[in-house]
Amino acid sequence: MEKLCLLALAGVPLVMVLGNSALIPVLPALKKALGLSSFQAGLVITLFSVPAGLAIPFTGFLADRFGRRVVLLPALLLYAAGGLLAGLSAVLLKRGVFFFVLLSRALQGIGAAGTAPVAMTLVGDLFGGGARSKALGFLEAANGAGKILSPILGAAVGIFGWFYPFFIFPAFVLPVFLGVLLAVSEPPADRRAVNAREYKLMLATAWRQKGLTLGGIFLAGATALLALFGVLFFLSEFIEAEWRTGGFQKGLFLAVPVFFTCLTAYFTGRFIKRRLNLMPHLAATGLLLVTGALLTLGFFQENWLPVFATVGLIGTGTGFTLPCFHTLVTSSVGPDARGIVTALYGGVRFCGVAAGPPAFWLFAFSFGSFSFPSGRKSVRACGASGSLFCARQS
Repeated sequence: MEKLCLLALAGVPLVMVLGNSALIPVLPALKKALGLSSFQAGLVITLFSVPAGLAIPFTGFLADRFGRRVVLLPALLLYAAGGLLAGLSAVLLKRGVFFFVLLSRALQGIGAAGTAPVAMTLVGDLFGGGARSKALGFLEAANGAGKILSPILGAAVGIFGWFYPFFIFPAFVLPVFLGVLLAVSEPPADRRAVNAREYKLMLATAWRQKGLTLGGIFLAGATALLALFGVLFFLSEFIEAEWRTGGFQKGLFLAVPVFFTCLTAYFTGRFIKRRLNLMPHLAATGLLLVTGALLTLGFFQENWLPVFATVGLIGTGTGFTLPCFHTLVTSSVGPDARGIVTALYGGVRFCGVAAGPPAFWLFAFSFGSFSFPSGRKSVRACGASGSLFCARQS
């Protein structure tokens, strides 16, 4: 029963990550169909992640106050409904499609706020010690598996039209909803005994004791995901314009970094189960890998092997960091405040994801055209300015 419970909870981050990764392959087609700029197309990612990031602290409070399942189950339904509405907007409306897609994405983001962070909190409640780090590594691996599956699935379904990937969400959420409903319970707790004032005092005490550590973890986790999703957004256009590759093959290319994230996260979670003292070292190693890969990626332009070897290093570095951060966050406070602290961490992660596409677009736009309108392009590092990439006409 414990394995079934963990499997059901692992399905939550898997379907949640579809919210962005499944749509990245169809952003160029969406941009073309609706006459948008690259920045506007990136808002489909940003307008999902920003509301999610803002809503997560509230869902964390509700999860601590009233229970995890009370928040998780309705959030899954709202997440599915937002995706369905976005797809129907594209099918049924003749005007204002982009506006209603963004509105639906914001609604979907609010639903996503109550999914993976609450599932992570539940794992923190149900597992302790080394078993917790292993379980959280399994959740991160499921998150990575969703990242692998989603660009391939999104690219394959997107062959029929840019809006078809929106219908993936309700189809995937339904079995996960049933799994959580039937297989997951939570430890009993007297959640109503703590009033709002006591709750704030408890949170303030936790932050006063470990705020510096938590702040560093929050910032590092957001930065790692900003880099990962920024690279994915950039590659989506680069692969199609530079290498003239689209459809299912493009989805396979985009799955490279997240495959390494998934694989590394799974084994990192297993490794640190009995070596918790090594977590800061592994996290630092991961961040150094991401930084080094970003600094060298721009020097590879036409040969696909070094490009994807470097992108794979970004995924590997991210996989080193995330299980360590999850374990540190969920273990930093007691169960009464674990929901809000984990939710704050999840909110910062979403903000990192939201910032990735516009940040990479802005870096590229500052030094050249990002949209690759015609001709061959090359990508290079942007020197002392500190920008990650810039595009120039060859």
